[in-house]
Amino acid sequence: MTKEKAQARREHLNKMRAEQKRKQRRAALLMWGTGGLIIVVLVGVVGFYLVNQARETSLDAVTSVKYEAGQHVATAVTYKETPPVGGSHNNYWQQCAIYDKPIHNEHAVHSLEHGAVWITYRPDLAKAQVDKLKEVASSTGQQDYMLMSPFPSLPSPIVVSSWGHQLKLTDPADPKLGAFIKKYQNGADTPEPGAVCGGEQAITTTADQAPLPPAPTGEAPTETLAPTPSQSQK
Repeated sequence: MTKEKAQARREHLNKMRAEQKRKQRRAALLMWGTGGLIIVVLVGVVGFYLVNQARETSLDAVTSVKYEAGQHVATAVTYKETPPVGGSHNNYWQQCAIYDKPIHNEHAVHSLEHGAVWITYRPDLAKAQVDKLKEVASSTGQQDYMLMSPFPSLPSPIVVSSWGHQLKLTDPADPKLGAFIKKYQNGADTPEPGAVCGGEQAITTTADQAPLPPAPTGEAPTETLAPTPSQSQK
């Protein structure tokens, strides 16, 4: 009888051990399955975020043209783009700053030649949006190379330009604005990167305060032409 009890006890212990191992395997499978699911979800979330971020900051809509630098004139210039992104310009550049009135294209283009980004907006743009633009213009970390001013007859509520590059926007909160500034402010196509956008020679007046001299009598204003703009893929 003692042997039978011992055998029964061993069988009972073996069953308990087997059951314990099954429970451990189930727990391990559940843990790895849950962990794998969490990893898949995290990868999906991160992937979605990166794809969405890339889409929101895409600069595929930037138009790009080529202009020869260093062409200085003393009179008004007729530009191909609105606002201009390069070409002939005044010998004096515009002081990089935020202006509440329009500035001369000819001075602004010289600032673009030095690496500035020029944010322009329609004069009737809502004050809240203008204030947002001012916030962006003053918080980029490179205010020394930032121009901002109203611009009549813009093709879009907001247009941001650098030398040879331009992007049309409708919302000052659009992430593409910051992406444009980051890429093109003193960017690779800047003719004179790092040249000052201030100093004693800089113009600080607005267009209504200091009109430019017209073209000589009998001559049309200097005209700046450019190749047909193409979509930038940079």
